[in-house]
Amino acid sequence: MTIAYRRVLCKMCIRAPLWCYNSAIMRTRAVLSLGNFFCASHFFLVLYIVAPYLSTYIPQGLIGFVISSGALLTFILFPFVPRIIRLIGARKLLLGIALGMFFLLLLLATGPGALSAITLIIFFCAVQPIIAYLLDLLLEGTIETEGETGRIRTAFITCGNMALVLAPLIVGLVLDGTDEYTRLFAVAAASLIPFFALFLTVRFPEKESPRFRNITDIAHSLLGDPDFCAVGCAQGLLQFFYHLAPFFVPLYLHTVLGIPWSDLGWIFFIMLLPFVLLEYPMGWLADRVFGDKEIMALGFLILGATFAALAFVTAATPLVYIAITLLLTRVGAVMVEASSEAHFFRRVSQKDADTIAVFRMMRPVGALAGPFVGSLILLSSSYSTLFFVLGIFIIFAGVLSALTIRDVR
Repeated sequence: MTIAYRRVLCKMCIRAPLWCYNSAIMRTRAVLSLGNFFCASHFFLVLYIVAPYLSTYIPQGLIGFVISSGALLTFILFPFVPRIIRLIGARKLLLGIALGMFFLLLLLATGPGALSAITLIIFFCAVQPIIAYLLDLLLEGTIETEGETGRIRTAFITCGNMALVLAPLIVGLVLDGTDEYTRLFAVAAASLIPFFALFLTVRFPEKESPRFRNITDIAHSLLGDPDFCAVGCAQGLLQFFYHLAPFFVPLYLHTVLGIPWSDLGWIFFIMLLPFVLLEYPMGWLADRVFGDKEIMALGFLILGATFAALAFVTAATPLVYIAITLLLTRVGAVMVEASSEAHFFRRVSQKDADTIAVFRMMRPVGALAGPFVGSLILLSSSYSTLFFVLGIFIIFAGVLSALTIRDVR
């Protein structure tokens, strides 16, 4: 055997494990992204009909309080999640929760009574932030260098957002001009079956168990970090919008203005396109061109201004104008989401599971505050006041949070 041949063989032996490792990581990311699509489908198929569905049981002004109750339950459950992960792992816990959601949706599909339906919706809203947190942990374990964080995370988010975009079209087809919401619950349950197939058949690479500390202690330490505090506030404000608009906008357009789901289906489809078309490019720009601060500030400005513009939408407003206005709200939301996610996850790793948990707690914070504030405004005023006042609030609070963060590229 010649010396040159030996050198080539030696290099191949050294590189082979690295190639296999990178290949396994790529497969894991693909499984997580595809799994995120199916897992997100069950949520987004229900998201936009939750408020109209609850309005068949209770007055519109009380709907936000029901949804906020789900957020309160999240706060109760979340402190136990790290301990369970320590015992059984994030993947097994995720599968267990998904199985529970499958049966919950089947129960809703049977057309339960008012008390049972409200209770099931509360649990439905409560576990979604926990699912997002577990997927975050699994994905973070595949990221090796922080320079690729923006692209990997936005590619993952885009897969979930594809379900978000397709959901309104499916809602319009399934309902077919009716308000038979039980049909959608059955379809949402069925969308979880491919998720189980993926996560039960694919073996994830073994990773070091994350280290956990007391969530309260880590929250205090993060509050002492101006950068973490600023990006946390930005994420909380975004979640405030995410748990305000999907409930009160469909409720207003369908229940008050009388726009049928056949029209709302394509309007919401157009509205949600930025989550598929712009999420990854925004992550790339945040990594390579602009700073997170600039993208986030402009995003909040667009988001708040167009949400406030919904105050002037009436029954006589052309549907095209409504679609464009809603589209622009999501353009701003995508800019905020991509920049805030990339900024935060550049500074953490999978081992920082407790830090990620606090960041993800912004979702139940927004879920608690958004519907609660929306219901308070509706009980004392009108939808126009709700859209205008909260749109202006998003502009000022969001831009202030964005300008406070420190770019770390």
